[in-house]
Amino acid sequence: MKQVEQSYRTGKLTVAEVPAPRMSEGSLLVASRVSLISSGTERQLIELAKASLAGKVMARPDLVRQVIRNLRRDGVKPTVNKIFAKLDTPIPLGYSLAGEVIEVGRRVNGLAVGDRVACAGAGLANHAELNAVPKNLTVRIPAGLDDEDASFVTLGAIALHGVRLAVPTLGETVVVMGLGLIGLLTVQLLKASGCRVIGFDPDHSRVKLAGELGADISVSDGLQEVVTGRTAGHGADSVIVTASSKSSEAINLAAEVSRLRGRIVVVGMVGMTIDREPFYKRELELKLSLSYGPGRHDPAYELDGHDYPLPYVRWTEQRNMEAFLALVATGKVTPKRLITHRFAIDAAEQAYSLMERGEPHVAILLTYPEKAGRPIEREIRTSPPPRSNGTRVSFIGLGSYAKGVLLPALHNVSGVTLTTVVTSTGISAGHAGQKYGFSNIATDPVAALGEDTDLVFIATRHDTHARLAADALRAGKHVFCEKPLALDADGLADVIAAAEPAPGLLTVGFNRRFAPLLRRAKAALEPRSGPLIMLYRINAGRIPEGHWVQREEGGGRVLGELCHFVDALTFLSGSLPVEAHAIAARHHSDAVSALIRFADGSTGTIVYSSLGEPSAPKEYIEVLADSRVVRLDDFRRLTVTAHGKTSTSKATHDKGQSALVAAFLAATRHATPAPIPLADLVAVTKATFAIEEALRVGQPVELT
Repeated sequence: MKQVEQSYRTGKLTVAEVPAPRMSEGSLLVASRVSLISSGTERQLIELAKASLAGKVMARPDLVRQVIRNLRRDGVKPTVNKIFAKLDTPIPLGYSLAGEVIEVGRRVNGLAVGDRVACAGAGLANHAELNAVPKNLTVRIPAGLDDEDASFVTLGAIALHGVRLAVPTLGETVVVMGLGLIGLLTVQLLKASGCRVIGFDPDHSRVKLAGELGADISVSDGLQEVVTGRTAGHGADSVIVTASSKSSEAINLAAEVSRLRGRIVVVGMVGMTIDREPFYKRELELKLSLSYGPGRHDPAYELDGHDYPLPYVRWTEQRNMEAFLALVATGKVTPKRLITHRFAIDAAEQAYSLMERGEPHVAILLTYPEKAGRPIEREIRTSPPPRSNGTRVSFIGLGSYAKGVLLPALHNVSGVTLTTVVTSTGISAGHAGQKYGFSNIATDPVAALGEDTDLVFIATRHDTHARLAADALRAGKHVFCEKPLALDADGLADVIAAAEPAPGLLTVGFNRRFAPLLRRAKAALEPRSGPLIMLYRINAGRIPEGHWVQREEGGGRVLGELCHFVDALTFLSGSLPVEAHAIAARHHSDAVSALIRFADGSTGTIVYSSLGEPSAPKEYIEVLADSRVVRLDDFRRLTVTAHGKTSTSKATHDKGQSALVAAFLAATRHATPAPIPLADLVAVTKATFAIEEALRVGQPVELT
């Protein structure tokens, strides 16, 4: 299928041929008929992508601070690899379309194949022939409403939410500042609400169009005088700012034209340096509109499909989308009058070129060929299958960690050929194939299990690991699965059942046991006659509550990350965990202290916290045994104290990722045992389950 993409690193925009996206159980596969280019929002994305590295840095100072922290904590090379992996990832453009449903997820009700729908969502309702869109960002198109009008659904919902926040009443005077697409739709919505509308924009053609669409008066200058004259000197009841500018002039002018105790709603991206005096003396109310409305940027609503109950949240973003289309269907709003240009998807580059040249335009539409009866292609072979020389490697999932860590580690090993890459979206699969040289790009995991693959790396979201690992093992492949191996006992049991009789080897990305300094720490503890007392402190840093790791697909930070540290202690002790107890700090589920008992009598305490200072070193290990104390500071410095003497070793920051990849490849080639025994993988995973269970029940949990 065809999709518009832009390189965030170079700014180059192309129409790429990519596989159709993979659909989740809570989404629909929609064949686009018309999509709308939002010239304001998309122009900003294009300008940022085309900016120099310095320009990108100036635009996101928050990310610069994060990079500095990562440099201090992880070192230069891993941080640089991750940065360029991010920059190289192409951006999908578009977020408003009309189309036809061609597949329906199992958890979607009320829509069926063949239904006409309008869809919203950046990165979801893309300029692409096919899109997988979550159910809460999809609405049915009313009968009699054509696709072109319906394609305005997202911008209409944005305009409608801004109007709702202004709380207009019949007869009020409302100023709309900025008469672009959203501003012109706002004018029509306000007129439908019975308001007197004053439009303002420096562009004379936009001013003229606003008047044709119903504005009582529109001007390109002299706004204060017009508002004073139209309101008998009182000022506007409300001002809705739909302009886009880095300057704060718009918001301060809005204050100047407002009445005492007036309302200002900011919809557009404008500067927010406010002159206090007019806001204070007029006791103005200022609101910032959150895009399409309640539910926006809430993953539970948008991605997981959990709706808000109507009696408590009357107007969600989906209900705003429906309300806008209903107004269009009755003729109260006429989006089609805003259309100035139409381009076929093949000619999308011409549409953006027109926009960048500054040619006059309002709404630009992209149109798509009919998809009825055409096969859905989720796999595209870009070159002939490789010959069987060396190890043929496929990836299922290729996020930042896979690109920034696993692929560089593979490149250090000779005799590796990359065959198939599978990602959830066609745009990322297409980019990976082109950049890294995969001969086959796909969005269906089955594509990675063919005869041209010997070893599969699984680097997807956590809730898919167990199923994908079991499928790959049953297909006779060697499997490198990123942690965690499973999120529940059933998933783990399935992996064990697949692994035990499988001809292929299985490993999990428990790389710390391959870190050079941790191996030297283990050697310093040998020989020993008694148990180890181990402490592992992790300054994990905070991640947002809505981050995918915190949601169902990630399983939470205990299951998703503590397994790393349980495995490191298992390696140090040379013994399997048998019991776990854990407590969490009040109101902080990711600030955990866990105590683990091992079969040889050793104990390990893991202090994992999100509450520390992120710029401080992340990991610290201390082990006491047989009159010895071994301390490892963030995999950079090892201190061993024994028999009254202390020795210190320093090394570059190395957590063992490359060594694990090399060791696993060597094992697959030479028919030797896996570098991490299956018994260890199973026991570590069960110990992580036990930690989570102990947090729930408040008492020790024995492994079974």
